[in-house]
Amino acid sequence: MLRVFQHHISIATLAELLADSLTSFLAIVLGSLTIAHLYGDANLSLGISSALRSGLGFALLIPLHCGLVGVYREGSERKTARAKLGRAVLGCLLGAPIAYQLAVKTVVDGNQAQQLMGFAVAYLMIGLLIVRGLLMSAWRGSLVQQRVLIIGTGQEAHAVAADLKSRRLRSHSVIGFYPAGESVLPAEDKRFNIFSRSTSIDDIVHKHDINQIIVAVKEQRGGNVPMDQLLTARIHGIPVMDLAAFYEQTTGEVPVDSLKASFLVYGRGFAQDRTRIIVKRAFDVVTSSVLLLLASPIMLLTMLAIKLESNGPIIYRQERVGLAGKSFMCLKFRSMRTDAEKDGVAVWATKNDSRITRVGAFIRKTRIDELPQLFSVLSGEMSMVGPRPERPSFVAQLKEQIPFYDIRHSVKPGVTGWAQVRYAYGASVEDALHKHQYDLYYVKNNSLFLDLLVIFETVSVVLFREGAH
Repeated sequence: MLRVFQHHISIATLAELLADSLTSFLAIVLGSLTIAHLYGDANLSLGISSALRSGLGFALLIPLHCGLVGVYREGSERKTARAKLGRAVLGCLLGAPIAYQLAVKTVVDGNQAQQLMGFAVAYLMIGLLIVRGLLMSAWRGSLVQQRVLIIGTGQEAHAVAADLKSRRLRSHSVIGFYPAGESVLPAEDKRFNIFSRSTSIDDIVHKHDINQIIVAVKEQRGGNVPMDQLLTARIHGIPVMDLAAFYEQTTGEVPVDSLKASFLVYGRGFAQDRTRIIVKRAFDVVTSSVLLLLASPIMLLTMLAIKLESNGPIIYRQERVGLAGKSFMCLKFRSMRTDAEKDGVAVWATKNDSRITRVGAFIRKTRIDELPQLFSVLSGEMSMVGPRPERPSFVAQLKEQIPFYDIRHSVKPGVTGWAQVRYAYGASVEDALHKHQYDLYYVKNNSLFLDLLVIFETVSVVLFREGAH
């Protein structure tokens, strides 16, 4: 994992991005060479410098569109290689016309621009198949895998091993467990070794080529964890992480069941200085203004459709809890019947909720119902990116059941958020717990880069109806 502006990005995702960018660049270069070979240098108006400029434009615009359709979304790693390849092809086909107008047609004259584009797209498709095939082979190989030693043999240790064996974390290979802690369970998977306490961790590291150690023991005091041996491994360059740090880096969430207040107090993150506040506010004003301008025709059509389908208000106002626990009125296009909560009791919205109107079902799936919240962003009550605001009655319930729940109120609520692009639809206390863990990650690691990433990934979530509402 690499840390980029507070956010953790996997090497696999970065390799995909760079490979697609290089493939796009080479597609233009090879297209230029093909034209030169077929028609001769004298008939080629595209010089080396112009070819390089077009190639750089392609290298930027093609991966950009691949990202918009979710090719690089780490939360979508559970998708098959074929599905990811399909999205990559879609991203290339969507980006090619724009890249042609911005990066080719402005540099190359006449028919040569069309010829160059034709060759470039052909080379791009071929390169995409070859490069992604090579990448998949590399991910399956042992050269890119993290060889992990887990300290502990209890429930937490086996939970970490199960996560590491899952498809979304397939880049890790669990070598075995090192006994530590009071609670010791027998190995649940015979493929894992349980090393003897008499064997030093340093010997295990060298013998089995370990390059990562995860301490999966909740209670680490009283000699439960061999700190001197872990210090030796750390000095020798082997990363040593506790449960909270491991999940934060690999899954983009901060698990509350293994979280201690000291991790939040002494850990890095939680940037809320004056500079960050000013930058975030400027980002909110600019993005919300642009989106309101672009979305105004859609908003007008939505208002008309709601009015034609049923009587009642077009805009639904609902009390939500925002920054510092203060309440505000959250605005949405009405998607439910007017008698949805006629008894006055707050009810969790569910998938395929019978209270939702036909127009409401469409605008909820496409997130159009959230567009009025852009006005709340302009007024300063909300931000473009942040934890989704909950109703006061739900907040009171969740604060009793979910540790550190109030931390989400240290930033403004968002129109979209990290949990919305990382977690599937859900409407229960258990789902709220999982979403809260993603929200904790956002609050801890929030930055302009992460805000841009969430906005970027929201596009693919809306297009393919992924994530949560």
